[in-house]
Amino acid sequence: MVKLILASNSPRRRQLIAGLGLDYEVRLLQGIDESYPSHLREGDIPLYISRQKAAAYIPSLTDDEILVTADTIVWLNGSVLGKPASEDEARHMLTQLSGHTHQVYTGVCLTSSQQQESFACRSDVTFATLSDEEIDYYVSHYRPMDKAGAYGIQEWIGYVGVEAIHGSFYNVMGLPVQRLYQCLKQKFNIQYNINKQ
Repeated sequence: MVKLILASNSPRRRQLIAGLGLDYEVRLLQGIDESYPSHLREGDIPLYISRQKAAAYIPSLTDDEILVTADTIVWLNGSVLGKPASEDEARHMLTQLSGHTHQVYTGVCLTSSQQQESFACRSDVTFATLSDEEIDYYVSHYRPMDKAGAYGIQEWIGYVGVEAIHGSFYNVMGLPVQRLYQCLKQKFNIQYNINKQ
């Protein structure tokens, strides 16, 4: 029986992959290089990083395992907004996003001992204009330092700030699960566990 391995510490990715009705386990390696060549743009960045993450796990994969690696970035006006290093940086990022449309790209890589499939998904997200007080409230109450672009769309800021989304909502959360499911089904012959209660 094939085992699905999720190489992510993100509670959101765990929640989303569990929602597909698939059995999986989490496996984590420390110290993986997540840098990327400076010429890469938009979706090519998280796609590259997801493949880099996969490369670190390949030596430990067994023949009955399929590894899922992913990376998400926020892209605004030609620049990447990654995870903020401080609350001040988070406030600055949210100020930049306020009143504008940005892109969220997630790169996903599926790897087994026999094959590798990868893809990137894009969602366009339009933010309403946020006041400094609203930004301060979100940063102090939700502490978004572990999120690309300093926000989680499934949190308060998404409720009050997101005017429109074009593309997958779950991609903005960090894992485009519909596309992931299709790839697992079509390329690896894996789908929901019919016996799962």
